[in-house]
Amino acid sequence: MTASINHNSGPLTRSVHAGRARRQPNHSLTTPLIQTATYTFQDTADLVSFMQSKVWGDGTDREEYGRYGNPTVRAVEARLAALEGAEDALLFASGMAAITATLLSMLPTGSHIILTDDCYRRTRQFALAFLKRLGIESTLVPMGDYEALEAAIRPGSTRLIVSESPTNPYLRVLDLPRLVEIAKRHRLKTLVDTTFATPLNVRPLEHGVDLVVHSATKYLSGHNDLLAGVIAGRADLIGALRQSQGVLGGVIDPHAAWLLERGLKTLGVRVKQQNESALALARFLEDHPRVQRVWYPGLESHPDHEIAIRQMSGFGGVISFEIEGTLEDASRFVDALQIPTIAPSLGGVESLVEQPALMSYFEMTSEERAAIGISDTLIRYAVGIEDVNDLLHDLARALATLQ
Repeated sequence: MTASINHNSGPLTRSVHAGRARRQPNHSLTTPLIQTATYTFQDTADLVSFMQSKVWGDGTDREEYGRYGNPTVRAVEARLAALEGAEDALLFASGMAAITATLLSMLPTGSHIILTDDCYRRTRQFALAFLKRLGIESTLVPMGDYEALEAAIRPGSTRLIVSESPTNPYLRVLDLPRLVEIAKRHRLKTLVDTTFATPLNVRPLEHGVDLVVHSATKYLSGHNDLLAGVIAGRADLIGALRQSQGVLGGVIDPHAAWLLERGLKTLGVRVKQQNESALALARFLEDHPRVQRVWYPGLESHPDHEIAIRQMSGFGGVISFEIEGTLEDASRFVDALQIPTIAPSLGGVESLVEQPALMSYFEMTSEERAAIGISDTLIRYAVGIEDVNDLLHDLARALATLQ
């Protein structure tokens, strides 16, 4: 007997129950961790029956080898699909494993893809360097410039449009219906990374996007203790990717999937707290005299605020802002903070902070960073689940050290 949970249930209910059989082996409440690399057959007849089902495609409810599937992993994939409103979902060892496997699987030699210019830098690097070696060309277009996006389409060779929403670090929000209209008119596939939003704040598939990807390392797991990636969409697209994964091998470990499922159970309460706290911190920062500018979709000053209002049920837990002063002033401010830890990730229960100039773009000069829109005083703050008043007090005290 399976749980009566489907895509019509509320997102909080789905995050706790979707994909889980109501009756588990040994009467366990939680999904069992099947920590095995291989699976056995009772006898030759059992093996032949399995192979016939596999070849003829009439379905089988068992696994063959760990690279091709795992019961624990399948249960978590079903929950993630339910959260996204997808027909199917596929877990990977990391978010980058998910995106690279997808691009490798979907793009033949001689094809062309379009990416918005503030996609995750490693996604851009993979497209511009690695895919180029395979004869696949990429074009970057400015985020929010839909005329430039459509102009970049090459009839006959463009296959895919790749973007994020919100983006890193400026939290730009993609106009999903507009993107989908352009893509469908030109018969292109769309892939959107919504790691920063989570399925609780936006679900691109509901707007007609073909595939959605997450670094499940971040909000979906929520505890900074595992690496995982997921891609969700139509059953035929995910089925093809599942076949490719068996060759490329970027599978998630069953224990990491089990931990991910445990994190998903608290996704709703965590994201609600982070949405509320981040909006409060963003408003505080925008009013502070030592802060030059704040990027947060929940603020009226954000360039995509109106789009975010239409599409999102919450604005996420990441805030980017620039303070007045120099690189050293920004470092002094970061070091004065007592609650967030300096770290390059986001989405966990602990607040984290970083200077992109010293983290992701350290090898560049100030002039080189400025040319791509990264200032020396830019701060990215990933809000955790701490008491918001404590976070506000900590920010105020750290900013006061600059006066």
